[in-house]
Amino acid sequence: MIENVYIAIKIPLMKRVFISFIVALSINSASEAQSFYAARRERSLILTGGLGTSTYYGDLANSSNYINAQPNINAGLEYYFTNRIGARVELNWFTLSGDDKNADGGGRNFRNLSFQSSNFELSAVGIVNLFTQGDRFYRRPSFNVYGFTGVGLLYFNPKATYKGVSYSLQPLKTEGVTYSLVSPVIPFGLGAKFKITPLFNISIEVGFRKTFTDYLDDVSTVYLDNNSFTDPIAKALADRKPELIDPLPVSKAGDKRGTPSNNDSYMLLNAKLEYYLPWSFGGSDKRKSYSNKRSSFKRYNKGGRLKK
Repeated sequence: MIENVYIAIKIPLMKRVFISFIVALSINSASEAQSFYAARRERSLILTGGLGTSTYYGDLANSSNYINAQPNINAGLEYYFTNRIGARVELNWFTLSGDDKNADGGGRNFRNLSFQSSNFELSAVGIVNLFTQGDRFYRRPSFNVYGFTGVGLLYFNPKATYKGVSYSLQPLKTEGVTYSLVSPVIPFGLGAKFKITPLFNISIEVGFRKTFTDYLDDVSTVYLDNNSFTDPIAKALADRKPELIDPLPVSKAGDKRGTPSNNDSYMLLNAKLEYYLPWSFGGSDKRKSYSNKRSSFKRYNKGGRLKK
């Protein structure tokens, strides 16, 4: 009986709290919008954040896999120098992976190599909009298309799992090569943004990355003599064919392990939320407004008639 009374009281109470929250939020938004328009504040700095997927293209990827469901998180700041041209600084965290077990042919299944990597990318890009932004940020079009390109710096660290334990592959020198875990990248791509309120946009963006390394996956050139490894883990991860069929002979020194003619690359597909921060650069809007009023006043005589 008491429990039923409690539920009967709780449900209307939750409805009232929810309705009160919505009303308060609406009043606050309306108040902010009114004060914003009254002060004629311009907002030129945009905070961006989003989620998406990352897709790896390299020796352990399938040509049929155009989009891979690997997580990607990003945050950045964007600024427009003109009503069409802007720039953005952004930090991305994302994962990449590839596995010969998922190969769709070409004898890759017997190679049996795999990797997974957690990566960070810091980039700076220039942005060009198809349509102009308008004389004020809140007068921007409801829909716009943009392209971007720039430069970036990537940190990666390929790992492989062996007998339930994850090992970093770069220190093992599986191909006898010491490569850097930091690489410059060139990001480029396209996006579309939609205005949902005066202060917010939603954008969908696809960006490709040209890298200057072929070791995102720790696979590039040829096999070494497997008996030359003194570290048993390096020996096991350099040639993993014996894990499939035992005894399967290991590869000979000089046998093809990867394709060094093509560097690895990746693609980021994101959905982003953009928020116009309450800051402006390049001069005071009140000063601009005052100057406009003053110049308009000077056009009239004391009697209110337009000067000739």
